[in-house]
Amino acid sequence: MPGFLGSISEFINSTNLPDQVSKVDIPGVFSNPWFLVPFIAYLGYLLYKQSWNSMILVALGFGLWFFSGTTYMKNMVDGEIELNNIAPVLAVGVGAIAVVVYVLFMRSDD
Repeated sequence: MPGFLGSISEFINSTNLPDQVSKVDIPGVFSNPWFLVPFIAYLGYLLYKQSWNSMILVALGFGLWFFSGTTYMKNMVDGEIELNNIAPVLAVGVGAIAVVVYVLFMRSDD
């Protein structure tokens, strides 16, 4: 069994996706066919099922992933963290939580 899992791990590492995701390499991820083909298929499935809640959550996830790779976030993490730098991050976090709560608990797709 470890040989099987090892081969899966080697395959995933050969696609360069883990490195691109951790570095927030947006052009690299969206030009990588190992990511793009399943992602487009997943979005097509969500559109076919008209699962708008899931579409909103996927968009929110990608937005937060993109925000985590901006120069603002890199500059904030490199130096000392100050309250005036943290306030926008907290606002984004509270906004994301509010969207998730609204989508999961208050909005209905009747």
